[in-house]
Amino acid sequence: MKNDNAMMTKAEKTKQYIIERTAPIFNRKGFAGTSMNDIIEATGLTKGSIYGNFDSKDDVALAAFDYNFGAVSSMIRIRMAAKPHSVDKLKVYLTVFSDFVNLPLMHGGCPVLNTAIESDDTHGQLRAKAVGAIENWYKNIEDVIKHGVDMGQIKQGTNAKDFAGAFIALIEGGMMLAKVTGKMHGLKAAVKQGEKMIGDITA
Repeated sequence: MKNDNAMMTKAEKTKQYIIERTAPIFNRKGFAGTSMNDIIEATGLTKGSIYGNFDSKDDVALAAFDYNFGAVSSMIRIRMAAKPHSVDKLKVYLTVFSDFVNLPLMHGGCPVLNTAIESDDTHGQLRAKAVGAIENWYKNIEDVIKHGVDMGQIKQGTNAKDFAGAFIALIEGGMMLAKVTGKMHGLKAAVKQGEKMIGDITA
């Protein structure tokens, strides 16, 4: 990471700094709730400096989503890589999302869920980002299941696409309940059901 930073131009470093400082705010407050003053306060930069690096607040928000989603996905990918068994790889999703209150990356909740809810009918570009993120998760889960079937770790005949859709919906639904109510029992119930889903397809 240090080497990457060293190779960046001053303008690129400033742009990255703005993204890193504002990403948690966009995840917590959403696009509509994040003001230019929030961005100025978080970065300590002037409005002119921010607009010298981004054309609009929309562009900052889009970059912030990529940063937030990339960070969560990278964490999941690293933890999965450490698990040789396909079943344990699937359980990584449950572990990460059930522990979101202790993960700085997700203090505002799941960036995909937050963005999907807010931008559904209001911001086409952010909605497209959320759709792409969900499709990415679909593919990752399907790939794990297909590999697990090939390795004899997951039951033959498992419908990878159906499992992925139900699994994602269960996790995100649990996250939504936890965020809205401020209580964890809905998420814990979702995780328990997710564990049962995984158990049902384990060979």
